[in-house]
Amino acid sequence: MNRPSTFLYSVLCFGFAVLYIPVFVLMAYSFNDSRLPTVWGGFSTRWYSALLENEQILQAALLSLEIALVSATFATILGTMAGLALSRVGRFRGRSVLTGMIAAPLVMPDVITGLSLLLLFVSLQELLGWPGNRGANTITLAHITFSMAYVAVIVQARLANMDQSLEEAAMDLGGRPFAVTRDITLPLIAPAMASGWLLAFTLSLDDLVIASFTSGAGASTLPMVIFSKVKLGVTPEINALTTLVIAAVTIGVLISGWFMLRQLRAQPAPP
Repeated sequence: MNRPSTFLYSVLCFGFAVLYIPVFVLMAYSFNDSRLPTVWGGFSTRWYSALLENEQILQAALLSLEIALVSATFATILGTMAGLALSRVGRFRGRSVLTGMIAAPLVMPDVITGLSLLLLFVSLQELLGWPGNRGANTITLAHITFSMAYVAVIVQARLANMDQSLEEAAMDLGGRPFAVTRDITLPLIAPAMASGWLLAFTLSLDDLVIASFTSGAGASTLPMVIFSKVKLGVTPEINALTTLVIAAVTIGVLISGWFMLRQLRAQPAPP
């Protein structure tokens, strides 16, 4: 078995360096005492205290978390239903249209998606009087619309690779389709649903373009606030906020890896 060459190791190290050295530099400057984000003025945690006192950023972060939680939950429910329909129902009228509608948000630019949703909300307001004002509700609906497509693709891929013998055996024993789906299919695709929920949550929390089109006065998400501040120059508070987000993501990844390692160790050894 050939060992990887020195060139491959060098390319790998260079790639990781390009990705992570700027992140580490940003984290280091979050402890900078100077008001200038690129001039070191000594070690200090003053910007973390200033961040916790910044009501605008805290309210935007809370709004982003609320929107992400709601949109990820509904996107997972609707995306799972769409994935089940495409994988288990078979041929039905409108299947091609449903497949195209699910695939469209995956390849459509965010600008087009955001503009089309804005025009939809404006038209609904003129015809029905709803929504009265664009804000958190319209952002949530927009995020559900595009993130459910990702969940549907993940669930459909899991169902396509899943052995259907358990479902067929349950139906042969007299199980009704709804009971089989609830007791057999859903537990088997639960990891895919969890992955879809996490992806939808991340997409909602990270979205800037679609939220900018569908938001209104007094409804600014965290990416919108950060983008508005960065246009005037990066401040040490943004460095502190980014460091806290990176720390939260790192803790989540470590916990997830620990659970996966426990599951692997709990599995019986192959004969």
